[in-house]
Amino acid sequence: MTPDSFNFNFLSPDVLRPEIQAFATGFPITLVHAGVTLLLLLIGATVYSLLTPYKEINQIREGNSAAAVAFGGVIIGLAIPLAASMAASTSLREIVLWGGATIVLQLFVFRFVDFLLTGLPARINEGEVSAAVLLVSAKLAAALVLAAAVAA
Repeated sequence: MTPDSFNFNFLSPDVLRPEIQAFATGFPITLVHAGVTLLLLLIGATVYSLLTPYKEINQIREGNSAAAVAFGGVIIGLAIPLAASMAASTSLREIVLWGGATIVLQLFVFRFVDFLLTGLPARINEGEVSAAVLLVSAKLAAALVLAAAVAA
């Protein structure tokens, strides 16, 4: 095979120009949308942490596995509907509106689940991992339903 048999026309700037321009235009927007969504996730997780009777971060630092499982479920449970709201939105304003709405709804759902599953926060506080897994399962189920509602 000789070097003349290779065709490198696909690398010419004229061929790549539309794709590069689309990437150059779209990538910064993607970064902003993802950044705003991650900020919303941080805000939601912080608010949830402030609403709980026990302080998850302190308990996680002390080695409470149940608190780590429960708080991990909170983060994932918030991320699922936030991701759906980002996917369904066409602008930064929509991401903030739908993202904020999903956080509020998910926090209400979390509090409702915590209320229904009486005694679970205290059991998590005591390090009972099985209680944390049940709580996370209920929270993730609610997150999936909420995400589907936002995407519809």
